[in-house]
Amino acid sequence: MAFDQLDRPDLALRLDAELRHAHPVTVLESAIETFGDRLALVSSFGAESAVLLHLAAQLKPDIPVLFLDTGMLFGQTLDYRRNLAAKLGLTDVRDLRPAFQDLATADPEAKLWKTDTDACCHVRKVLPLDRAIEGFDAWLTGRKRFHGGDRMSLPVVEQAEGKVKFNPLANWGKEELDAYMAAHDLPAHPLVAQGFPSIGCWPCTKPVEEGQDVRAGRWAGSEKTECGIHTARAPGAVSNVGGDI
Repeated sequence: MAFDQLDRPDLALRLDAELRHAHPVTVLESAIETFGDRLALVSSFGAESAVLLHLAAQLKPDIPVLFLDTGMLFGQTLDYRRNLAAKLGLTDVRDLRPAFQDLATADPEAKLWKTDTDACCHVRKVLPLDRAIEGFDAWLTGRKRFHGGDRMSLPVVEQAEGKVKFNPLANWGKEELDAYMAAHDLPAHPLVAQGFPSIGCWPCTKPVEEGQDVRAGRWAGSEKTECGIHTARAPGAVSNVGGDI
């Protein structure tokens, strides 16, 4: 069924009510059945990404996987993205990079992260994803409630920016993730063993101490907890450099 044939205001609420306690596979099956080729998976190929990528690869190996290559990722992440995609048989991984003109305007010296992390994330993550996601009606994310912060109240299905977002792993904790990784012999991101339970760009990601929150190493020392791609924006809008962030 095409998305424009569905009742947009009620669709996410109805699906969330149906799937809020469902196994991730059931959530994925529902997303694929409802949206088909109008569904994308957004992945950082980070510390826990292998689980959702593996689940999706079993059901739809040609699902478009959108990977934000910000130009400031760890080399280990780029290697992991290439090796994991090949191992899982994912055939449509798309590398989303910042537009040259956006960088020339907002971050010509690649030092914006030192003075304005929100603006840096905006030009390197938000803008490329907003442009790429325009071609889809729904997308999958790897967010989980146990990561804390605003994610503690994360629904399994939500509507944002005119799209339906599925969070198949919202209900899973670290034990379930670790068990799944072990059961399917999935390779860990190489930085996990070095104390990085959540991995983003190298300037803004640090290892964490034992007992700290999973995302404590992201933008450590600031109040920032999200990069902006999950922050509400006007439906269908593609933000402009220098606009509200």
